[in-house]
Amino acid sequence: QVQLVESGGGLVQPGGSLRLSCAASGSIVSIANMGWYRQAPGKQRELVATITRSGSTHNADSVKGRFTISRDNAKNAVYLQMNSLKPEDTAVYYCNADIREPYYSVKNYWGQGTQVTVSS
Repeated sequence: QVQLVESGGGLVQPGGSLRLSCAASGSIVSIANMGWYRQAPGKQRELVATITRSGSTHNADSVKGRFTISRDNAKNAVYLQMNSLKPEDTAVYYCNADIREPYYSVKNYWGQGTQVTVSS
């Protein structure tokens, strides 16, 4: 059973930084695209950033210049470095990945989410 487990969320003051981590575990042949999404109260889930296996990245306009996505293919992990945090960044952050398991085609998986709260 493949799982994505996030960590690193918490409470931070405006202008502060946090680093989110997500590790995939289970029977994994390979992982293609990985990404981070977020969902604020009363809003739809939105894309934050994605990264391909080769390292090409895409960031939402709202986080460009402040957030950096990276990954470690050897550890099946993806990270999100968040700097210059704003109150509007407050949300539950979800890890997402396209994972190939033995004998299966690629499946899309979500983590359970980690809360990020930006407040003074």
